[in-house]
Amino acid sequence: MATSQIETVSTGADKAKLAAAVLLLLGGFVAFYLLAQQASYVRWLALLVALAAAVGVFFTSEAGKELIAYGRDSVREVKKVVWPARKEAMQMTAYVFAFVFVMSLFLWFTDKTLEWVLYDLVLGWR
Repeated sequence: MATSQIETVSTGADKAKLAAAVLLLLGGFVAFYLLAQQASYVRWLALLVALAAAVGVFFTSEAGKELIAYGRDSVREVKKVVWPARKEAMQMTAYVFAFVFVMSLFLWFTDKTLEWVLYDLVLGWR
């Protein structure tokens, strides 16, 4: 399936939507702290309403629409993935653990060999 790459130019209205979303988000935080004398649920309600409004305004902008399209494309691609069976996944996990164990032994042996060569043979510190 061919997907078309479309480049969009940000319009002034789109920039205004993004600015409004940021201002709504900041306004929610300001309201949360200004309402310190109010009940806790009032403060959280003000913050959540402002957050929801900011998200709503963001998703009406071009960047928000592109994010939604990206999410849909990602879900579509994940559905195409052929996931391994449990047996296959367990085998691959065992291979990885075995490789890590062998590699750690190799690195330990190399480290101890270099330590012996440098400190005992070359420098004679021990």
